[in-house]
Amino acid sequence: MEGKRVEDRQLDALLERLDAIHAELRTLNRRLETGENLIPLVHQMAQLSESLQALAYAALGQQGPSVRRRRAG
Repeated sequence: MEGKRVEDRQLDALLERLDAIHAELRTLNRRLETGENLIPLVHQMAQLSESLQALAYAALGQQGPSVRRRRAG
């Protein structure tokens, strides 16, 4: 009987680990489905856009852009 108890405990421990892995995989799948993994990328893209806009304005210097309008007709 002693050997069977050890096997039962090992099986219970294995099942607990499998349940934990299953829960983690469900969490990861849910995150992938909702796009949570893209949030840092979106933040970085927004910062890059702001930086490029600041560089564009700095390149203009003190003057504003000169815009030519086309004549109608």
